[in-house]
Amino acid sequence: MTSKLRVDAVLVQALIAGALSFAHLHDLAAAAGQTGWKAWAYPVSVDLLLVAAWRRLRADGSSRLAWCWFLVSLFASLGANVATAGFLDLADPPAWLRFGVAGWPAVAFLGGTLLAHSAPAPAAPVEPEPAELEDVPEPEDSGDAGPVTQVESEPVDVPALPAPEPGPAPAPAVPASLVEHARKVAADHHARTGSPIDTDTLRARLGVPAPMASAIAAQLA
Repeated sequence: MTSKLRVDAVLVQALIAGALSFAHLHDLAAAAGQTGWKAWAYPVSVDLLLVAAWRRLRADGSSRLAWCWFLVSLFASLGANVATAGFLDLADPPAWLRFGVAGWPAVAFLGGTLLAHSAPAPAAPVEPEPAELEDVPEPEDSGDAGPVTQVESEPVDVPALPAPEPGPAPAPAVPASLVEHARKVAADHHARTGSPIDTDTLRARLGVPAPMASAIAAQLA
């Protein structure tokens, strides 16, 4: 029962404080020339920025960004409470107060955007603690071990494998168009001389290397 009453008292206290701060911010905005629904929007903006900064501090830990906007919104709330306590003439507010109230929406928008879309700082990696080594019992010396003899190993001659003999070089690939052209050259040579064309003449007529000329002559045979 005592714990429940304590929680209720804290909630009531928080509601009273929030209502008073809300009313002070509304009165200050109305005195600075913000009438109608705009005067009610100012306390909502200040309180939402304060709550957003506090939640960022609770969720991501201490950061300069969250602390900066938490103090800005807290200063705006406390300033309104103090200003409406008779320290300022709300019937004739100074120019700096009108300037501050008029510029607050842009400041609150910037703060809310940065708090909502900035990435939190990465957490420091936790180094694992070194595992404790278990006590391993040392082997007991039975005293029965005899003298240790060292056996020397003699080098073994491994016969070298014979190198593989190089095989015949693969025949170069000959394009089909070049073969057809060689057939025409061979036919022309046979028509003029009456004898088949040899490899050297074919290589000279086509202007190709000797291996390719041999491969073409093999296809013409």
